[in-house]
Amino acid sequence: MTDAHTLIDTHREKFLEELKDYLSIPSISTLSEHNADTQRAAAWTAAQLRAAGMTRVEIMPTPKHPVVYAEWLGAPGKPTVLIYGHYDVQPAELEAGWLSDPFKPEVREDNLYARGASDDKGQVYVNIKAVQMLMQANGTLPLNVKFLIEGEEEIGSPNLDPFITANKELLRADVVVVSDTAIQSPDQPSIVYGLRGLVYLELEVRGPKQDLHSGGFGGTVHNPAQALCEIIAALHHPDGSVAVDGFYDKVRPIDEKERTAMAKTDVSDAEWKRLTGAPQSWGEAQYTLRERVGARPTLEVNGIWGGFTGEGSKTVLPAKATAKISCRLVPDQDPYEIEALIRAQVAKLAPPTITWEVRALNHGHCALVPIDSLAMECAVAAYERGFGARPLFLREGGSIPVVATFAQTYQVPVLLVGYGLPDDGAHGPNEKFNLECLYRGIHTAAALLEELGKRSPDSLRVL
Repeated sequence: MTDAHTLIDTHREKFLEELKDYLSIPSISTLSEHNADTQRAAAWTAAQLRAAGMTRVEIMPTPKHPVVYAEWLGAPGKPTVLIYGHYDVQPAELEAGWLSDPFKPEVREDNLYARGASDDKGQVYVNIKAVQMLMQANGTLPLNVKFLIEGEEEIGSPNLDPFITANKELLRADVVVVSDTAIQSPDQPSIVYGLRGLVYLELEVRGPKQDLHSGGFGGTVHNPAQALCEIIAALHHPDGSVAVDGFYDKVRPIDEKERTAMAKTDVSDAEWKRLTGAPQSWGEAQYTLRERVGARPTLEVNGIWGGFTGEGSKTVLPAKATAKISCRLVPDQDPYEIEALIRAQVAKLAPPTITWEVRALNHGHCALVPIDSLAMECAVAAYERGFGARPLFLREGGSIPVVATFAQTYQVPVLLVGYGLPDDGAHGPNEKFNLECLYRGIHTAAALLEELGKRSPDSLRVL
C-alpha cells in the first residue's frame, strides 16, 4: 500500500496547479462587488473537501459570507480534530506595487505569488490535501475530522462567534487546529503559542458645518485635520509607549523564563530592516523587537483622511477628518475596557474648538496556548517529521480572535500550526507562499493527524 507521505511527494505538480486555481478567485470579503467571488471560493472549498473524502459538506449561510463546514466521523473512539481557516482575502490592486496580477498566480524563485497565497488559502489547502492523501493511502483517517472554513476573517469575523454559539455541538472537538500563522524559516519551524488581542476604532473630528475657503476662514477655524493630528500625536509618549491613562495597568511583566525563550526567536536589526524596508526601528527601546511584537501592547494609526486629496490644488478647510486606530493587546487587557480608556483620553485631549466621535469597529481577546499539553507534543512531533527540525515557541503580534473563542467555548487545546514565512507579505503587495513550505506543510499536517490519532480523546483535551 502506498504511504500517504509518498503520495504527497508524487502530487506536487497537481497541488501547485490546484492552489493556483483557488488563488485566482478574488474572494475579497470587504468589497460587496466581490460577493459572487466569495460564494465561488466557498463552493471551490466545499468541492475540494468532498474530493478529500468528507462524508458531510455544507455551505452554511451567515448574514454576510457563508461558512463551509465538513466532517468525517468514521473513527469511533478516536479523537476529533476541528480544523479552522478562511477562504476570504484582503483587497489587492496591481497599482499598489504588485509585480504580477494578484489574482493571476505566478511562480518566481520557488515562491507562489498571489493574494491569499499565505493568508490563508494556501494554508487551508495544505490541511485539505493532508486529509485527502491520508484517505487515498489508507481508505480511512486516523481520527475524526471536522473543518470550519469561514469567509469573513479579513473583516473581523463579525458573524463567526454567533455561528459557533448556534452550532456549538456540531463543532465540538477534542483539539482545534488553526493554520493561519508563520514559522521562522523552512529549516527552522516554530509554533506560535500567543496571539495579541485587538480593538479597532474610528475617530472622527468635526469643525465647521461644511468645507470652507481656507483664504476666507483659515486662521479663525481650528482645522479638523490639524486637530485630529494633534490628538493622535498625543496618544504616544516620545519613547514610543502609549500615552493613554490606565493603558498598561493590567499588562503582565515579562518574566525571565519567557524573556529567555523569546530571545531565541528575536529578529536582528538587519533582518528587521530587510523585512520592513524602514530606515530604523522604533518603539520601546527597553524591549527587544520580538518582545515589542509579541508581549507588549500597541496603538497604531491604520489610516487617516480628510479634506481634498485629489490631483492638483484646492484651498479648502475641511469640515471633518477621520482616522482608523487599532490596538494590539496582551493577556489581561480587555478590548472593551481599552476602548473606554481611549475614549476618555480623547475627551481629555480634544479642544473645545471641535467636536468628535469614536466608533468601535472590532474587538478581540488575546490568546495564550499551553505549550506543555499532549496535543502540543503531537504538534512538535509533526513539525519534526515534516520539516526535519524541532520547532521553537514564540508569541506573535497578530490577532486571530477565534482562537480565544474556541478556547473559551470548548476548553480544549487550540494548536496554531502554521506554514507561512515572516516575509510572505500578508495584506501587502506581492504576497507569496514558499513552495517548500507548501509541500513540507502538507507532510506536517498529515503527520499531525497521525500523531493525534495515536492518543485518546481524554488525554488530548487536558490543558
